Amino acid sequence: MKKVISVVGARPNFMKVAPIHRAFEKYPNIEHFLVHTGQHYDKNMSDAFFQDLEMPHPKHFLSVGSGTHAQQTAKVMVEFERILELEKPDLVIVVGDVNSTVACSLTAVKLHIPVAHVESGLRSGDREVPEEINRLVTDSICDIAFVTEESGKRNLLNENYPEKNIHFVGNTMIDSQHFALRKLAGNNVLERLGLTSKGYVLSTVHRPSNVDNKEQMSDLLDIFELISKRRTVVIPMHPRTKKNIENFGLTEKLESIENLVITEPLGYLDFLNLMKNCDFVMTDSGGIQEETTALGVDCITIRTTTERPSTIELGTNILVQPNKNDIEKAVNRYLSGDRKDGSIPYLWDGNAAERIAEVISNRLSESK
Repeated sequence: MKKVISVVGARPNFMKVAPIHRAFEKYPNIEHFLVHTGQHYDKNMSDAFFQDLEMPHPKHFLSVGSGTHAQQTAKVMVEFERILELEKPDLVIVVGDVNSTVACSLTAVKLHIPVAHVESGLRSGDREVPEEINRLVTDSICDIAFVTEESGKRNLLNENYPEKNIHFVGNTMIDSQHFALRKLAGNNVLERLGLTSKGYVLSTVHRPSNVDNKEQMSDLLDIFELISKRRTVVIPMHPRTKKNIENFGLTEKLESIENLVITEPLGYLDFLNLMKNCDFVMTDSGGIQEETTALGVDCITIRTTTERPSTIELGTNILVQPNKNDIEKAVNRYLSGDRKDGSIPYLWDGNAAERIAEVISNRLSESK
């Protein structure tokens, strides 16, 4: 029996790992379980994700909590080392680009435990973004690189990563989407929030570059007000965004905007249903760019760069510089119905996890 650990540390990791766990259930020679670092943790949200995605609860929960990047990374390494010494796994799977990803990769590699990185090779080219550093470091030391799009493979080869260890498998986040779409029939989030299909714009903003600056945050509220004159604006508000609005003294400005629906962060099925039925999305998220592309839903991404170019080259996403003038132009264009055509990238077919499990099973069989 081979033992494989998948690491989850933040909300997007759940969507990437859930289908991998289901895929491993077909391999009786592999014991697969989850370790949750607790990098981002909300009990209600985690419970909702486990239920929506039919995930097992983690075997180990490390409770590292928040802190600076250095503090968080160090805490994860110390705690994860203890788990590795206890469990002695044959392989560790890390996903995405959060601090838990790089911390667990470093810890495993130094104990001579192979690491597989799911969503490998994505690059924004902006090293001021912490996630870019996490991606670069993780890919430089991992043993198996699973890529979601052509740019991932190209970037890894440019960095002299061994081609034989690169596997173009597709996108496990889209696997979760395929799985969850079948469960939406009983979801009533639109009714609960008083919304009609295509009658609202969905928005999520949480990146420091957008919400940690008072002027930028104020400008975004102006954009919400602009949209609200033509559509309802639905904002599942990130705790960081909520806290900054309060700290900047912008609560009154937010509350003065009519036709605005603000919720707490939502469970996966609720958010997926909102995304599927909205007119368009405005976001600074990474994963939402992919999810909207797979759904054929229009998306405005307010960032200087993106590490997911396929969503722009092929999909329904556009990249807009995060300044008030450019965002207003894009929003007005979309509100007037001027949209782009999109297609679904290669291998975003709901079967990426099956390919990952097969590669890992073969790899572990060879290491007997």
